Amino acid sequence: MAGLTHIDETGRARMVDVSGKAVTAREAVAEGRVRMAAETLALALSGDAKKGDVRAVAEIAGVMAAKKTSDLIPLCHPLALSKVEVRVEPADDGLSVTARVRTTGQTGVEMEALTAVSVACLTIYDMLKAADKAMTIDAVRLLEKSGGASGDWRRA
Repeated sequence: MAGLTHIDETGRARMVDVSGKAVTAREAVAEGRVRMAAETLALALSGDAKKGDVRAVAEIAGVMAAKKTSDLIPLCHPLALSKVEVRVEPADDGLSVTARVRTTGQTGVEMEALTAVSVACLTIYDMLKAADKAMTIDAVRLLEKSGGASGDWRRA
């Protein structure tokens, strides 16, 4: 396993110096799930939730979050994102959230994709909590990434 890039030789936290890295196309895809009661899912899909269209609001929240990742995660680089796509789709036991993020730069967009998914899931919870406080957010994970010196990676 490689060393931790955000820790220097004395054990102090640091932002990684990417100035020597090549500029390449980068992409990351992440997913997560909000599990809920069937009645809550029906409410979310109906568009009649008290706070509005759950899926649309969560997708916008995810896009906004991806753009603010470096403000939320202390050692992330601010990135000029070329694409952020967040999709909220029905699943057997709730709503599935997927985010795809792209840039051309010297560092990857895994954290932006994971942040987009996390905030979209939290938004779903917020919008539906009056109907179902027992909802759970889980399975937030990176599915794939491409670009950069470490190459492509895909969850098996």
